[in-house]
Amino acid sequence: MPSSSSLERLRDTNRRAVTALLAAEGPMSRADLGRRTGLSRTTVSSLVGELLTAGHVVETDRGRPHKGGSGRPPLLVALATPAGVVAGVDLGHRHVRVALADRAGVVQHEQTAAADVDEHGTDALDRAADAVRGLLAAAGIDRDQLQAVGMCVPAPLDRRSSRIRAGILPGWRDVSPADELRRRLDVPVHADNDANLGALAELTHGAARGCGDVVYVKVSSGLGAGIVLGGRLHRGATGIAGEIGHVQVGEDGQVCRCGNRGCLETMVAAPRLLELLQPAYDEPLSVERVLELAADGDAATARVLSDAGRSIGRALADLANSLNPEAIVVGGSLGTAAPLVTGIRAAVDRYAQPDTAAAVRVVSGELGERAEVLGAVSLAIGRVAAG
Repeated sequence: MPSSSSLERLRDTNRRAVTALLAAEGPMSRADLGRRTGLSRTTVSSLVGELLTAGHVVETDRGRPHKGGSGRPPLLVALATPAGVVAGVDLGHRHVRVALADRAGVVQHEQTAAADVDEHGTDALDRAADAVRGLLAAAGIDRDQLQAVGMCVPAPLDRRSSRIRAGILPGWRDVSPADELRRRLDVPVHADNDANLGALAELTHGAARGCGDVVYVKVSSGLGAGIVLGGRLHRGATGIAGEIGHVQVGEDGQVCRCGNRGCLETMVAAPRLLELLQPAYDEPLSVERVLELAADGDAATARVLSDAGRSIGRALADLANSLNPEAIVVGGSLGTAAPLVTGIRAAVDRYAQPDTAAAVRVVSGELGERAEVLGAVSLAIGRVAAG
């Protein structure tokens, strides 16, 4: 028989699923909440009752009958917009981006600064804390109005230790990012990796709105995926679900930053693609320049990006066969490159089960470089709403 503590953890997880769905989709009926979360009508009714009592949600105007029926329109449940603000912190490999938002997720102030996050973890956290305090001061908001901070880190986080996976970022050894930023700001801080928060942002604000089962793949200086199942992030037993960049594609390949050899990331991440393309051009190449060349129809760029997309799509096809997602959203610095997205689509069509391939859209993300900070804001809102 389940213990009371395990039942409470399950109930807390279910509360978070409901509030996250309301944050992503806006007002919904209890019936739709049940359909989208997979929870029973009784469970949803009980959870909504708790959230109403706590002031985290409100009932609003009646919606349309389900599937256009003629019955009485249901009351909708919506997240309340109480006083206070949240902050989102995006620690990229080479930048610190911070956003201040109200509890409805509307960003009020935002700033970005260059930083060597990989090598200097404590410095990056100091800069993030200073930026949060600076935005609060610029907005004329008292620090006691800051309810929570969501934080994005560019590496997998071990759910057991709250630390970055060993060996991934040299400047973060023995550092728990959320604990360290919490100590600096004296507010609750909730951390997750960049692919997961990119997925959450696209689910809430971008290309995956209205979807329940999504794979978000971030193609940038590394390669990773955020997985959404039943409207909620799937992190796995230890928090490292979605690490498709470390699928082995060649036993004798290059040594990867994870310590293995022949990982997919060593073949298709942005630094490798720039290295492949550079001999064909007299000018120094950057990701921005590669995107310009791709948009102009440059043949060499299109070939390299298309090949990379096919390699990524081969791994995603296997994942799609297992998860049967509605959408694959391509984000990161290369996410808008049409040849890359086309290559992914071609590989999914070739290697996934026909019905699986037919059911999934493959699209570029809509939020670009702001996806992670917006995902961090959504994470903070969801955690505050869940209590």
